[in-house]
Amino acid sequence: MTRQLTVVLTKAGRVKIRYPAARIADDGDRISVRAPWAAEGVRDFGFVRFEPGDVFVEHFWRTRWYAVKEVWTGDGVLKGWYCDVTRPAVLRGGEIHVEDLDLDLWVSADGSSVLRLDEDEFAQSGLGASDPEAAARAVRALDALEDQARTPAGLAALLV
Repeated sequence: MTRQLTVVLTKAGRVKIRYPAARIADDGDRISVRAPWAAEGVRDFGFVRFEPGDVFVEHFWRTRWYAVKEVWTGDGVLKGWYCDVTRPAVLRGGEIHVEDLDLDLWVSADGSSVLRLDEDEFAQSGLGASDPEAAARAVRALDALEDQARTPAGLAALLV
């Protein structure tokens, strides 16, 4: 089992970002990796800042329409969970391929903030017309993530 992988995130048929990650687990369905913040500089969303030194523990499923990313500061404090609604992940060689479907969910570390993100981008993407089944699965995935986030066990229950 290759320890080093490359995560390849595509959107609308183009590579959005690719970055190295260390595989930490693979149970045949869920692939978990650890990677440093891969984008340039700081990304301030208002509700959270991603910045150099942050560490992402990312969980991708071969059968689920989302990825869950635990976001940690460099000194080990959990910031929260950033969830991407995606088509199921495909592991090819040393690469994890995931297609971003625009919908996202943010959950703060204490669970007090659960935010649905980018629903406007999703509506404008045209996926509902070009692939209605995928669009319906994407919406169901976002709903399921939000429902799980609002339970007492939160998103951590998906990662055990």
